Amino acid sequence: MATVLVTGGAGYIGSHTAKALARAGDRVIVYDNLGEGHRAAVLGAEFVEGDIRDLARLGEVLARTGASAVLHFAAWLSVADSVRDPAGYYQNNLVGALTVLDAMRACGVARFVFSSTCATYGEPAEAPLVETLTPAPVNAYGQTKLAVEQALPHFERAYGTRWIALRYFNAAGADPEGELGEAHDPEIHVIPRAFDAATGGEPLTVFGTDYPTPDGTCLRDYVHVTDLADAHVRALRRLEAGGASGVYNLGASGTCCDLLAPGPKGPVTTRRLENLREGIQTAETVIFLQKALLDKKVPEELEKQCWNLLDERINAYRTFRPEGGQERDRKLYQMAARISQVLSGIPKP
Repeated sequence: MATVLVTGGAGYIGSHTAKALARAGDRVIVYDNLGEGHRAAVLGAEFVEGDIRDLARLGEVLARTGASAVLHFAAWLSVADSVRDPAGYYQNNLVGALTVLDAMRACGVARFVFSSTCATYGEPAEAPLVETLTPAPVNAYGQTKLAVEQALPHFERAYGTRWIALRYFNAAGADPEGELGEAHDPEIHVIPRAFDAATGGEPLTVFGTDYPTPDGTCLRDYVHVTDLADAHVRALRRLEAGGASGVYNLGASGTCCDLLAPGPKGPVTTRRLENLREGIQTAETVIFLQKALLDKKVPEELEKQCWNLLDERINAYRTFRPEGGQERDRKLYQMAARISQVLSGIPKP
């Protein structure tokens, strides 16, 4: 069992990874200033409130806990904000990460997993993105993440800090057990905004309909948050086993409208609704039900039940209410299967 410091462990991806580490038997120390994170998302891990630019605080925590590795998630993440406030992003994302690395150096902690971004690639002329492409970020968010990556080989050479950087675009979904979810304020991510729009919130706008894709909307890359958590744990295990440092891309593409419809092959089928483990399927199921309701395609006798199920699921998702998560999803899947059968003209069982 390792003792792992997770910076930003009260945030969206960090909290899911902290849970995955604890489940794997590691002792988890969550370090977060709660500027964007949530104390409720820490679950049962040890929690230390602190800023990643506080060298003394970081050093004290690393020394006291005997941590052997750091998984670093703490960062600002808005591309638009980074254009408006590059100074803030350089302070938080770059200076903060370098402070974490400096504290590790002083305390003899030699394993570092860095949650990076595919924004380091900028606007590449070719796809798919591979690790051998030359990074060319076009905003301060991508540039600050790349600057941290570029510092890592120097820290390895001078201090023996072994590292893995994981690049990805958009995290999606939530903990399949219902203990964790996504809750930013303001919310800038498309899936929770689609939930809000479908339940009476601000309308969802999809920008651009003339891209060379089947539905005309741009390609976006989504990775389920539990898969990202698993990848970070695997990166740590690689370092623990003596694996080499390096950069790895994570992702799988889809278009914007893929999020707003059941898929190119028509209504959701029972087969696609069976696996509780795949939380991204839960998101698809919720969106399918919301779209069916808004299109007035839900049979009247099911409409109230359907809205009640959606309200219960979304409220639990946003407030980290863990109890009954799988049961809620099972009911959603059953409802979606019934409605799908009606829309497909298949007799009800």
